[in-house]
Amino acid sequence: MSVTAIIAAGGRGRRLGAAVPKQLLQLGGRPILQWSVEAFLAARCVDHVVAVLPPDVLAAPPAYLQSDRVTLAAGGERRQDSVASGLAAVPAGTSLVVVHDAARPLVDAALIERTVAAAAETGAAIAALPARDTVKQSEPGAPGDKVIARTLPRESIHLAQTPQAFRIEVLEEAVRLGREGIEATDEAALAERAGVPVRLVEGSARNIKITTPDDLAIAEALVAPKGGGTTLRIGTGYDLHRLVEGRRLVLGGVVVPFDRGLAGHSDADVVCHALTDALLGAAAAGDIGQHFPDTDPKWAGADSLALLREVTALVATLGYRPVNADLTVIAERPKLGAHREAIAASLAGALGVPADAVSVKAKTNEGMDATGRGEAIAAHAVVLIERAAGGGQRAAREAAAPVRG
Repeated sequence: MSVTAIIAAGGRGRRLGAAVPKQLLQLGGRPILQWSVEAFLAARCVDHVVAVLPPDVLAAPPAYLQSDRVTLAAGGERRQDSVASGLAAVPAGTSLVVVHDAARPLVDAALIERTVAAAAETGAAIAALPARDTVKQSEPGAPGDKVIARTLPRESIHLAQTPQAFRIEVLEEAVRLGREGIEATDEAALAERAGVPVRLVEGSARNIKITTPDDLAIAEALVAPKGGGTTLRIGTGYDLHRLVEGRRLVLGGVVVPFDRGLAGHSDADVVCHALTDALLGAAAAGDIGQHFPDTDPKWAGADSLALLREVTALVATLGYRPVNADLTVIAERPKLGAHREAIAASLAGALGVPADAVSVKAKTNEGMDATGRGEAIAAHAVVLIERAAGGGQRAAREAAAPVRG
């Protein structure tokens, strides 16, 4: 099953009263839109993301949307027009589509995954919260007043959120109804009109929609580190692979000319593997084997630099960003001095940090053990990540910088 997420970010968010679209406002040092996009890039069930943007943002998209897993589309006048535009841009072969409001930046992977799983079973599913308060339906009373018409049974009332997930044929029918003039505030309502039962999936109280300044203040409080200030965490990683004939040698995403390459399920890039493990360790988010097991055919021949980018996005959803990394590559041959700068630049791009924030050192093992005999290459990595309360202004500026093409 191939899953594509449509991030609806085509509106202006005028109710917030900001000078820029609300999805570009800063939350914990990163744009709201970046939080939402990276949450879906990090979800293991999502293969691709379509970000639907206002025309002026589409003309100069921010750097965090520059990914081979992200497609951009133009927003429309109404939400349902924007979703229709996003649906037209989903990759061929997509079987299930998840629609999410960019203004809900605190969505987590567990919520995404359970919504997708429910839609795969039934055709359509949405995240929703049961009403906690007693619900009153009103009617006009005296001029300018409203009175209670009836009390609704609270157990039957749910407050809709996103994500909302649909088999692609269900969403196509919902979009068709929208084009025929049926107005709806979300795609689930259009699916209902098409006669499709929509399953309710338990939502999350943290998955708030940022509509007013108060909502933004609440979201800031939710992402702020406990105790305020800056939180720094360090992780280490290590990997080793045998050298074999018939494989190309890839180190840090750079192809290094040599008569042998590294054996492994993926491209066996020991540098990316060590750094990926270091990132996961710093964030206490498992290890590379848990996220990309070599028993899964999906990762056969995988580009390890792309996996590093995916883990960087995962770490971002946990509220952290890389600061710098230091790597030591142990290889008797080939000599790596001429390739160190290219490897450092490649890794820096995947981490989203300046090139001078990544150090790559090459060492030999003085003829000892498998690496010293030229039978293997190993790598050690150390990475520093940070989480700042409402800060990280350098990272925020870089995230908001447009791509110059």
